[in-house]
Amino acid sequence: MRALVALAFVTAGFGPTTDAHAWEFSTEPICTVTDAGSQTALKLTYDGTIYTLHLTHPDGWASADIFAIRFAPNGPFIQTTRHQINGTTLSVADTGFGNVLTGLQINQTAQAMLGETIRDITLEGAFKPVEKFKSCKPHVALS
Repeated sequence: MRALVALAFVTAGFGPTTDAHAWEFSTEPICTVTDAGSQTALKLTYDGTIYTLHLTHPDGWASADIFAIRFAPNGPFIQTTRHQINGTTLSVADTGFGNVLTGLQINQTAQAMLGETIRDITLEGAFKPVEKFKSCKPHVALS
């Protein structure tokens, strides 16, 4: 009987969530961390030279000059003008992402901000996949 009640609560959305399990790490085809546990899907890649953050939201992104990401409650707050929008995905690329990686690991929430648009991303479960990502060495093509 208890199992039936527990199943009913989980099915109705009142039980433990799977957000902590939404974060994943992969080395194929390049170093990648993904999270689909929030309404804004996150994909972070590293090819050995460039780190790229992709944020995809079903409603897309409004055009604005400055993209910012705030990690709460411990920071940092990062902003850039080097972002691109393609369809419903906002992307930012750079050769260093140390602050972003630390922010993903030591916080509870990230807020992606573009113009008047603010999108929350839960960071529960991010620590271990991001730790693996930080030590990932992409496959190097042999010449």
